[in-house]
Amino acid sequence: MLRTERVESAIQVNRDELFRFGTALIFIVGIMLFTIVRTDGGIDGILLVVAAMIGGYMAMNIGANDVANNVGPAVGSQAITLTGAIVIAAFFEAGGALIAGGDVVGTIKSGIINPDLVADRDTFIWLMIAALLAAAVWLNFATAIGAPVSTTHSIVGGVLGAGIAAAGWGIANWSVVGQIAASWVISPVLGGAIAAFFLFVIKRTITYKADVLGAATRMVPVLVALMAWAFATYLMLKGLTKIIAIGFPTAVLVGLGVAAIVYVIMRPYTARMTAKLENTKSSVNDLFTVPLIFAAALLSFAHGANDVANAVGPLAGINEAIADGGITSTASIPHWVMAVGAIGIALGLALYGPKLIRTVGSEITELDKMRAFCIAMAASITVIVASQLGLPVSSTHIAVGGVFGVGFLREYIKSSYARMLDDIRDHHVDTEPEAVEAFLARFEAADVATKGAMLREMKAQAASDRLLGKSERRGLGRVHRIELVKRNLLFRIAAAWVITVPLAACIAAMFFFMIRGMLLP
Repeated sequence: MLRTERVESAIQVNRDELFRFGTALIFIVGIMLFTIVRTDGGIDGILLVVAAMIGGYMAMNIGANDVANNVGPAVGSQAITLTGAIVIAAFFEAGGALIAGGDVVGTIKSGIINPDLVADRDTFIWLMIAALLAAAVWLNFATAIGAPVSTTHSIVGGVLGAGIAAAGWGIANWSVVGQIAASWVISPVLGGAIAAFFLFVIKRTITYKADVLGAATRMVPVLVALMAWAFATYLMLKGLTKIIAIGFPTAVLVGLGVAAIVYVIMRPYTARMTAKLENTKSSVNDLFTVPLIFAAALLSFAHGANDVANAVGPLAGINEAIADGGITSTASIPHWVMAVGAIGIALGLALYGPKLIRTVGSEITELDKMRAFCIAMAASITVIVASQLGLPVSSTHIAVGGVFGVGFLREYIKSSYARMLDDIRDHHVDTEPEAVEAFLARFEAADVATKGAMLREMKAQAASDRLLGKSERRGLGRVHRIELVKRNLLFRIAAAWVITVPLAACIAAMFFFMIRGMLLP
């Protein structure tokens, strides 16, 4: 019986995998057939068909890997189901790409190489195909091993490697490469610090209070209004720039207006919600459900508007080069090219996204709605701050850094609390156990200020009243290190981030030489 169940389970896994692969293959074949109809044949037509198929493959990998950062925390905190997150993210990713993706896109991502040094049109086309394929292959591998990586860095590495293979080391803009390398540290550190800061604020102003619901009634509208300001500003600076150009001061003012409206709406809503809840920390989590759903949707929209260029930028450049016979650093985006990117991102998310959503949302550290809210705040505020300071950041690194940030803060808080409890027990070792437990119960129920007063009063006791001296208590050798973040995932993801650009570059160079070898007479 057990063997039969294992066989059935294995068949089901294989069936699901075949369904995903078959659906993805149908999408790629559909792109091939559609592009064949649009071409006039010849070698240029074949190159455009190949480029379109690789562009669709790249778009699916972006959906499978990068979109998890937008919805993973919301799913991990159970603010939304996995299916609901996929539907919301797919809709808003495609909407962001089609509505706000723009009519023109950069073909040379981030100015990583100088297109004037590319020898001719054919070399440019081979370069773009090699870069796109290398980035897609690396993203596919990263998704398979459960490592969320930056799609922007992947395509940058691909363009860099193929460009060097095509025109030598002098084609690279090494100052830009240095900025990208700096973002490996800047992005996760900023994201983690901001997420940890907001979690600390929530704990000090809400969950550490004796009257948790009263504190939540006062603070939650403020926090949600701050989120509204951050997301409105973020959306105007990053999500709508290709529709309308808005300066930073204007974006901030409009964001403040949105925040004021949200605050007015949230005050009575929060009051009604808290009236139905119990005065516990876990009850407060429910107040962050709706904001998290909106955050997932808006992050997905902004991501679709910005990162669709990673999939269709090289494809648009190839299409332009074939149509006009020249090399360009920017290219117009035909509607069919944008549709390939938008549909591919949505399809990749639906088929292969759940693996990375679970990694970001639940496997790195345990998330509740308050922690997920802090990560969403970090995702928007970090981009706003970095854009004004001119710092290079990656949305993937920010979001994952935010997850690690709240996890490490929880470790620190729990370890500190464990030390406090041991100090209390050490100071009362000569007291009846019932009295000690009563004191601990009062300590746990107290707010932060009362806890501090209790500890100060306890430590003010004369040393002669203690059974154990300070050195003896140190000799007990208690270990308070508490690990709430999976270290193996931390090292795996960090390693994947560091090797993304150089590995994608090496793969792209290899593909370029292979393509050139096949197409040269």
